[in-house]
Amino acid sequence: MADEKPEGQEEKPQEAKKGGSKKLLIIIAVAVIVLGAGGFFGYKKFFGHKAEGKEVKKEVKSVLISIEPFVVNLVEHGRYLKVTMQFEVADAANQPLVAEKMPNLRDTIITLLSSKSAESVSGPEGKLQLKDELLLRANQAVGKDVFKNLFFTDFVMQ
Repeated sequence: MADEKPEGQEEKPQEAKKGGSKKLLIIIAVAVIVLGAGGFFGYKKFFGHKAEGKEVKKEVKSVLISIEPFVVNLVEHGRYLKVTMQFEVADAANQPLVAEKMPNLRDTIITLLSSKSAESVSGPEGKLQLKDELLLRANQAVGKDVFKNLFFTDFVMQ
């Protein structure tokens, strides 16, 4: 008789277990939904499209401007550098300004190139540094940021 329990008491623990597992499943489902919605909102807020509500600028087609080749003496006696380059202009509307400032631009380039040594421009790092300096000085010569890139199409040292 001690082993026998009333029928009502046996069913209550099983019902409590079933009810508790249902509550746990509901809580987990709600937590997943809330976290998913929060993650989606955070993604849209911080990583979403930045141009929403803002006016999108039209794509401006860039233009390449070729400059006649330069042959300059380097700092070392008897060393020469021949360079042909093209400047990438950010906006085609700036072409007349560049044409107007071409003598000033050529003078700036010649002055910079002739101040370099063969060793300083012979390696890839030297060429990249020279390109950066040329872009900086070219934009200064024109008076505003017109050029966005520079391409060496010929680079010969003797």
